[in-house]
Amino acid sequence: MKSPVKADVKENILPNINAHNEVMEFMSTRRSVPAKFMSGPGPNREQLDLILNIACRVPDHGKITPWRFIHYGPEKCVELGEKILTRALEIAAEKELVLNEEQMAIERGRFLRAPVVIAVVSCAGEHVKIPQWEQILSSGAVAMNMLIAANASGYDAQWLTEWCAYDDHLRESFDLSDGERITAFVHMGTRLNPKTERDRPELEDLYTYIGN
Repeated sequence: MKSPVKADVKENILPNINAHNEVMEFMSTRRSVPAKFMSGPGPNREQLDLILNIACRVPDHGKITPWRFIHYGPEKCVELGEKILTRALEIAAEKELVLNEEQMAIERGRFLRAPVVIAVVSCAGEHVKIPQWEQILSSGAVAMNMLIAANASGYDAQWLTEWCAYDDHLRESFDLSDGERITAFVHMGTRLNPKTERDRPELEDLYTYIGN
């Protein structure tokens, strides 16, 4: 069974008087574009402010804001690439492996694929009322909202983490404080090629109704 949302939107049969059919249509076709297929332009500072303000409009139990943003500028992205490459070479040496030129270029260029890279950082911690799991989920919602807002602004975006987000040796390079974790590196720019679709799960495989 196919998800009915896209068809319903096109037929304009959403019954609620407050429904936004154009939003439903946009969401039914929204998808990410790989950062390696992006170039400029990316959102400017004014556009980024709007995107980030929209990103903050997520469920946040207790209003504790268990997340923050880090915008890595162009020079910092070059610096991060060198540090990631250095760490990748260390890991390869520990495993008695040798990285070739192409592999080294990939590591050096991880933060140079798109003109804008922003980290969504989870600041989840112990709380008298709010489980850490809920705090982490909230930061994930922030990252998803950022993708949607970037796309709605006319830009392409991709949520990445990759191995470097989980490497303790790179924590300081990413400007993380104790207890913080990378939820997402959101890359934003303009795609170089037409956007394509990918396979999506069948709703009938995911949906369970329990009731009379």
